Amino acid sequence: MGFTQIDANLDNFSTSFKSIEEGKDRITLLLFLADKDPSSGLSWCPDCVRAEPVIYKTLEKSEKDVILLRAFAGNRPTWRNPSHPWRADERFKLKGLPTLARWKDGAIAGRLEDHEAHIDSRIEKLLD
Repeated sequence: MGFTQIDANLDNFSTSFKSIEEGKDRITLLLFLADKDPSSGLSWCPDCVRAEPVIYKTLEKSEKDVILLRAFAGNRPTWRNPSHPWRADERFKLKGLPTLARWKDGAIAGRLEDHEAHIDSRIEKLLD
C-alpha cells in the first residue's frame, strides 16, 4: 500500500502535526530528522543518512495505511541547542536524531531512537 508523506520544519510543524492528528483510520508516524545541506542534498546527521532509506523501504513494503510526518529539526547548531522546541516539548522529549515515533491516541505509542531507527524489524514492530 505504501505511505503518505508530509514534510514539516520548525516553522510549520504545529499546522502539519494538527493535520495528521485528525486521521484516526491509519497509522501515524513521526520521523524527526536533521536538515539536509542545500549544496549536497545530504543530511548533516550520519544516523539520518543511514536510517532514512531503510525506513522508507520498510514503509513502502507495508500493506497498512500509514502517514509519515517528516519533521526537520534544523541545522546542527539549532538542533544542539538544549532548548530546541522538540527537545523541550513534553509530548516528544527528543534526545537524538533520527527518532521515529508512532503517534496514537494523542501520545507516543512507541519510538525508535537514533541508534535503532535503521533496523527494519523494529520499524515493522511500530506498525503492529
